[in-house]
Amino acid sequence: MGKKERDLIESFLSEAQIKPGGQRPWDIQIHDERLFSRVWSDGSMGVGESYMQGWWDAIQLDRFFEKVFEAGLHDRIKKSIHTYALFLKNRLLNTQTVKRSLEVGLSHYDCGIDLFERMLDKRLIYSCAYWNKADNLDQAQEEKLDLICRKLQLKPGLRILDIGCGWGGLLQYAAEKYGVEGVGVTISSSQAGYGQKLCRELPVEIRLEDYRNIKEEFDRVVSVGMIEHVGAKN
Repeated sequence: MGKKERDLIESFLSEAQIKPGGQRPWDIQIHDERLFSRVWSDGSMGVGESYMQGWWDAIQLDRFFEKVFEAGLHDRIKKSIHTYALFLKNRLLNTQTVKRSLEVGLSHYDCGIDLFERMLDKRLIYSCAYWNKADNLDQAQEEKLDLICRKLQLKPGLRILDIGCGWGGLLQYAAEKYGVEGVGVTISSSQAGYGQKLCRELPVEIRLEDYRNIKEEFDRVVSVGMIEHVGAKN
């Protein structure tokens, strides 16, 4: 991340009376310099996810965001020509290398499964559920999985690829309910190990592999909640 890009972010924050490293409770404390490039490449999602990863914090988060919104920083940034140029640079240049992707898996998903077991459904589906007729999370996620399978027009004998398969829940469901074979790829060794155990009695293979290394043919390809993370270049 260049000095120019950081200076632009700090100038926007200054307009909201927020100072990186400042002493006021709403001032942002930056613990990882990668925050700045993350904001340019991923926008508001990058702000939230980098906070969850411990890259920054503030004593009073509510006051921090109150000042951001009051200053209209979101609209100001969108209208800035310099900012837009930097945004395009991070969107169009392929900064998401295979090596960096594996680092994301290590820092995010490999932190232990206990947390995910507490917050997710029984299949550990890490994307939005489908609350059409469901009255609990397990049912809502199963309805989502079935909706996906019907959209894919799955039938016995098809071979499918799940990019960003997580802990293997979608492939498990598709193999059990629709009789398909499947390959799932994930950048998390923890997810891969769990998925391999989960699907060991099924015609499903879970791999620790980046999707860009896949050179095989499949009847269907599915990706749920992953594409938005890789950028237009990928």
